Amino acid sequence: MTPRIHRAAKTRSNRPGWSVTFSHPRRRDARGKFGLKVRRGLGTPDDTTADRLVEQLNTLLADESWWSIDRRAEAEMQFAPSVVAAFFDGIESGALPSRDLRNRIIPLPSVEEGYSRVMLVGSTGAGKTTLLRQLIGSDHTRDRFPSTSTAKTTTADIEIITAPGPFEAVVTFMTEHEVRCSVDECLEQACLGVIRGYDDTRVAEALLEHPEQRFRLSYPLGGWHQEPPGQDSEDQYEMEFADSEDDAAEVLPETESVTASEIVSNQEQLNGYVARIRSVAQSVRQSVEQQLGNYQDIGNPNRREEWRQSFSDALQENLDFADLSLDIMDAVEERFGLVVAGDFDRSTPGWPNFWYYEEANRDTFLQQVRWFTGNHGQQFGRLLTPLVNGIRVRGVFQPAAIQLRDAERKLVLLDGEGLGHSAKEATSISTKVTERFPEADMILLVDNAQSPMQAAPLELLRSVGSSGHGHKLAVAFTHFDQVKGDNLINHEQKRNHVRASISNAVASLRESLGAPVTEILERRLDGNDFYLGALHRPTPRIPGGYINLMGELLERMKQAAVAPEPIDAAPNYNIVRLELALRDAADSFKSPWFGRLGLRNDEGIGKEHWSRVKALCRRIANLWDNGEYNDLRPVADLVRHLQTSISRWLDNPSGWTREPDNEDERQIVINHVRRRVSAQIHTLAEQRVINTHLPGWRNAWGFSGPGSSYERAREMGRIYDAAAPSVSSVMDWQSQEFLDQVIQIVKSSIEEAGGSVEGVAQRNPAEVA
Repeated sequence: MTPRIHRAAKTRSNRPGWSVTFSHPRRRDARGKFGLKVRRGLGTPDDTTADRLVEQLNTLLADESWWSIDRRAEAEMQFAPSVVAAFFDGIESGALPSRDLRNRIIPLPSVEEGYSRVMLVGSTGAGKTTLLRQLIGSDHTRDRFPSTSTAKTTTADIEIITAPGPFEAVVTFMTEHEVRCSVDECLEQACLGVIRGYDDTRVAEALLEHPEQRFRLSYPLGGWHQEPPGQDSEDQYEMEFADSEDDAAEVLPETESVTASEIVSNQEQLNGYVARIRSVAQSVRQSVEQQLGNYQDIGNPNRREEWRQSFSDALQENLDFADLSLDIMDAVEERFGLVVAGDFDRSTPGWPNFWYYEEANRDTFLQQVRWFTGNHGQQFGRLLTPLVNGIRVRGVFQPAAIQLRDAERKLVLLDGEGLGHSAKEATSISTKVTERFPEADMILLVDNAQSPMQAAPLELLRSVGSSGHGHKLAVAFTHFDQVKGDNLINHEQKRNHVRASISNAVASLRESLGAPVTEILERRLDGNDFYLGALHRPTPRIPGGYINLMGELLERMKQAAVAPEPIDAAPNYNIVRLELALRDAADSFKSPWFGRLGLRNDEGIGKEHWSRVKALCRRIANLWDNGEYNDLRPVADLVRHLQTSISRWLDNPSGWTREPDNEDERQIVINHVRRRVSAQIHTLAEQRVINTHLPGWRNAWGFSGPGSSYERAREMGRIYDAAAPSVSSVMDWQSQEFLDQVIQIVKSSIEEAGGSVEGVAQRNPAEVA
């Protein structure tokens, strides 16, 4: 007889007709264990047909020989398509190659076609997306594309191609499994809110906004107590200026706003979710209290934390919790059906892979695109923004008010999620950013002139310099109109005040990067710095001086694709010195992580909360989100330390095939090597930290119960020790293998650049094994 856990049953849900629900024997739940509860539409309202399809699915569930993706083709010959899709879709749930999808639909034009690619990076809230609006002629009130706000707004890749012809867009989405993960985490926070005594409003807030602030269910499901369009609520804490024209909230037309009836329906739905969250939380609470006592009576903070961990684990085993998660997923998926324009490409079970749209009229085009990029409160209940992982648009995007020396603007503008604010968040730059350095012709750092060159911009300078892309760097300071002080009387004094922050920032990197790289950064930023203000205003209301500076910036962008002339010189190295350079890299990578995991004390590094560490393990185990969770970025951290150490070593060749004529030639050649090394170090770090240790990451994700956070930390510590073993004069085979892999990357990069390497030991493979 088939075990109950692997038996399917037909159910009714928000989907039309019958659905089937079952625990999947080869898909992992939030605890990392097999048995994820799955619901799929059967595509039929007929009882007899539904029963037949459920029986087919139970045949698959009863025979373990079917539980392999290799048998899908055979299953397609014996079972109905809806049954095959319900079972086999998601068994291999790695990250969807969304950039490849976008390239297939709207290819990025190349340098050979006369295009320059400009990558905008900067801290959250610095104003890079506001600057992007000005550069593409996007009106703040009429176009509202891309979206901006003082909160974290840009969470997906935004790629804009300026070109004649009709407007085109391709939008790619998070996988269904990634969205389910975020929904479960939001639900868990809401249930914990019930335990903490939150009222309904705070429970709803926990549900509607993920702790990481990148996923917001309020966008597709509606806000809690959302006001109808055009109606303002009375607020005793009203603090807006009555005459503030620039920041006045816009009332949207009816065609772009959710209706009053939708708001009422959405609120009723949210009321039901909150009531069910309270019911689930209280039920699970009672079961946990039987083992660990009443939560409110526990005075010891560590024991309270253990109680919450056990509560979190018990939630994932609760069938009502799974049903609620599936119902929310159904409601989210329904919002795709509200999009009236364009075409969706869907996977077999119906979840969209991408949306494509072409339209000649700019206003009509942007009106439809905003459902995937918007953040206006009057659209809450229909917005799909949190589900998007990338959008590429092509069309006539150019600012009429900014005059250029010629009318042709062949640009690809790349925008993405902002860098972190704090020093902790800036320990390394996400690989989502650094992996795109090679394809950019200009890397434009957008920074706030009021508080310039804080931790995150500094780390970006370090990453750009050590990876050999320093010659692409430029900086645009925003909010320059807000730089004020009794000692800053005129424009020149204000500019010199902000410009001094560049010199101070680069000087602070001299010890870690070395003099040659910091001098490259200094020379590059001297003359490639732009001081902009009033960007939040409509373009006609921006002072003429700032308009002229944006014109200069656009001209510089157009010229960025001109590559430096090749140099007929190459460096030679003695590899023995590299071993000394790498000794600190591995330990510098591991030490902060052992501090975050609580395995040892590390000055300035606090222990991370168990829920954040577990969330990281979940993403790595499923190969989601570049193996990162917010500021927890193990691959990026290893890249940072290896890249910095190797970059310093590359500054000192033992000789040259031809002595360069000057320091500029010398650094052009060495940077060529740095770029090759950086690309391969990214691959090596991902392989050593994640791919080689996937079983270990899944074990770490799956630990549950009292003491699970410590077991998880120990497992992660073992992974990090194996991924980056210490390099010393006496090494075991793992350390030697790691060293050999890094040496091979550096050696091949030097030789590809025309140089040579001495001192590489020819080891017998048996010695390393």
